[in-house]
Amino acid sequence: MTWRQDDMIEGNPNARLETFCDGVFAIALTLLIIDIKFPSTAAIDTAADFGRALGHIAPSIFAFVLSFLVILISWVNHHSGLKLIKRSCPSFIYANGLLLLSVVFVPFPTSLVGEYLLTNAAAPAVALYDGVLAFQGLAWALLGDSAIRNQLTKSEKAAAHIRVNRRNAYFALAGYSLLGILALWFPLTIAIVTAVSWIFWLVAGMTITHD
Repeated sequence: MTWRQDDMIEGNPNARLETFCDGVFAIALTLLIIDIKFPSTAAIDTAADFGRALGHIAPSIFAFVLSFLVILISWVNHHSGLKLIKRSCPSFIYANGLLLLSVVFVPFPTSLVGEYLLTNAAAPAVALYDGVLAFQGLAWALLGDSAIRNQLTKSEKAAAHIRVNRRNAYFALAGYSLLGILALWFPLTIAIVTAVSWIFWLVAGMTITHD
């Protein structure tokens, strides 16, 4: 069976792109849970031992929940954003690839934050985590810029939504870059601020509708 280009345009010209991206997001979410486990050296014979072991991995659970929220919100925004796009182009696809790179990299700093958050090595771990979020902000900005510059949006209203998203992406780039720098001195505080910022993005995202 062969597919004509016109058939794809009448359906969804970005179907393959969406399917590929959904798979990447799903894999990144799954990888987050791999590093959450009790230490192999922990001797658990009583409920108290179990509680202490659970407390030991509390930073990992915090990092997991935060990163799950980060990737989930990113996927929701990506899903909503593609609904505003009528077609793609090379620069848009490569910008999208840059975004996916930032997503699949999230599990690595997540594991570092989980392991070192409550230690003297917390600063570089949290700084790297916010650095990845800043990189993701850059990718979102490039994605929006490509959509606007190449007139990929379905309507002027859709273009307006993309412009707002691009503006927010630049704010994220600047904000998480600053947080990454400050994390070198105040890692625990910055980790909390980072978590709060994503709760804000979650609440803000729930109030946005795309026509």
